[in-house]
Amino acid sequence: MIVCLDSGNSRIKWGVHDGTGWLAQGAVTHDQPECLTQLLIDWPQPERVMLANVAGAEAYARIRRQLAPWHAVWCDVKSSPAAQGVSNLYDAPERLGVDRWCALIGAWALHRSPAVVVMAGTATTIDTLDAAGRFVGGCILPGVGLMLRSLAGGTAGLPFADGQYSPYPRCTDDAIVSGALEAQAGAIERAFARLPGDAGICLLSGGYGNRISPCLAIPHQLADNLPLEGLRQIARQV
Repeated sequence: MIVCLDSGNSRIKWGVHDGTGWLAQGAVTHDQPECLTQLLIDWPQPERVMLANVAGAEAYARIRRQLAPWHAVWCDVKSSPAAQGVSNLYDAPERLGVDRWCALIGAWALHRSPAVVVMAGTATTIDTLDAAGRFVGGCILPGVGLMLRSLAGGTAGLPFADGQYSPYPRCTDDAIVSGALEAQAGAIERAFARLPGDAGICLLSGGYGNRISPCLAIPHQLADNLPLEGLRQIARQV
């Protein structure tokens, strides 16, 4: 049994895998790390615990403290030049965000084909895998929530919008939300258009994936918790 932990900017996502399938998945916020201790009760004897952390040293220390009984089987995952069939062509491979790296490995395990891999969370990352499993590059833009907050905080007359997507918005809240979602979809579609041939796929993961999905005019698939799948794949070679 393997426990996988993806410590992102806003939440700590976790999953438990028995080698056949995911037994359970969930998430806790960074201000409630004590909720992780329930994992010790529910899954007391994992063979390995895999952590990908991009939330900084303090968050890392809190997670380690809450899960101290598992330290003997702990593995801190870092980005590397290659893993599980995926090659990392970043100029400095170790500087690629480990959540992005794990998501790419998870995507390659699910679909061994050219892919645009989108993580739609606090930030949105749009990364490209070629047909040989090489990560050829990607971009980062503010996530939907950050876009909405930036307009509310940086302008005098615009609210924090609670609108709905519409191709032709007719109120301010809808116009703001639709603009943020159109910006996300446009960046994703541009990356997808650069894939060679017509065999590629777009995999969409992260908390805002469900909101972006209806706006996309390209073939795509919602893929929950890609970093957890990547962590599981990496655990096989540790």
